[in-house]
Order: sequence, then C-alpha cells, then structure tokens
Amino acid sequence: MRSVTYSMSVSLDGYIAGPDGDFNWTAPSDEVFRFWIDQTRELGVHLLGRRVYETMLYWETAAGDPSLDDAQREWISVWNPLPKVVFSTTLSTVRGSARPASGTLAEEIERLRAEPGEGDIAIGGATLAAEAAEAGLIDEYRTVVYPVMVGGGLSYFPHRERRVDLELVETRTFGSGAVYLRHRVTR
Repeated sequence: MRSVTYSMSVSLDGYIAGPDGDFNWTAPSDEVFRFWIDQTRELGVHLLGRRVYETMLYWETAAGDPSLDDAQREWISVWNPLPKVVFSTTLSTVRGSARPASGTLAEEIERLRAEPGEGDIAIGGATLAAEAAEAGLIDEYRTVVYPVMVGGGLSYFPHRERRVDLELVETRTFGSGAVYLRHRVTR
C-alpha cells in the first residue's frame, strides 16, 4: 500500500511561514534543492491545497526562462509531469498534470491507495495536512528543519488534542545547517 507523506521545510520553532507569511528563509541551498528533487522523483502523486498549488504554478511555465540553472531545469523535468490533485473550493480549473479533487481528502487518498502504481502520495500544505492528520491518514512526516526561529506564523504540525507516536527512520545534515528528519507514524 502506498504511504501518505507530509513533507515541508520548517523553522526550528515549527513554522512553515513566519507571522507575516514570509518563507524566504526556506530558500534551499543547492544541496537541499537537489535533495528535494530526489525526494520528488520517488512520488507517485502530490496532493495540494490551493495556496501551495498557486505557488507552484510558476514551474509550469518557467522552462523558457533563460536565467534558470541546471538544477532548476531538472526540477521542472521532475515536478511538471508528476500527477497532482488540487483541493480548492475557489479554483474552477487547474493546469498541467493537475486535476481538481473529485472527492474529499479521505476519499481521494483511499482511491489513490487502491490504484495500481508506485510512489508515495505526498501532501503539500499545512491546512490539507492538518485535515489528513486529523483523519489519521499520514504515514510519514518529513521535514527539513532550518536553523532559524520565526516566532510564530503557519505551523507545520497540525493542532489536535491527541498523541501521535513516531519512529525516526532517517536523518541527514546539510552543509547549510539544515537537518532532514523522516519519521514514520507508529500505529
């Protein structure tokens, strides 16, 4: 069965964006960017909320930008063909390899897990991840923790009133001081 993963960059104090919505501190070093490219290669589908989808739309048309470096072009070659499911109540159309969700998050995940195919089911965005976490649908939490504290903002971890036990299955430290942590939910 395909695993559901929630992967994001996060500040040491647990936020994916600061109080003003800024997340420029997550701009990855070349080493971290290549790591994210490799991680994305292993995905079978990416579930996105509207805000993350709109942020990532840049890459749908960026291939013609002459200022892109080799890593950014490689990212486009991995990201653009990746199937995506967009959860939004306000978008009427989506582009590229994306399709609008045809059911609830739980229904989409159930359908994707039942389909033949390889690669994990990734969730992008804190709001969508909070819904998946509340329903007990996340199998792994993957974070790149940056050595910065932003003091508030959009939390990586969903706020809920129940304990979730995790098993550390992988770590990696980058030259920039960022640290990758991969935890599996123990059930």
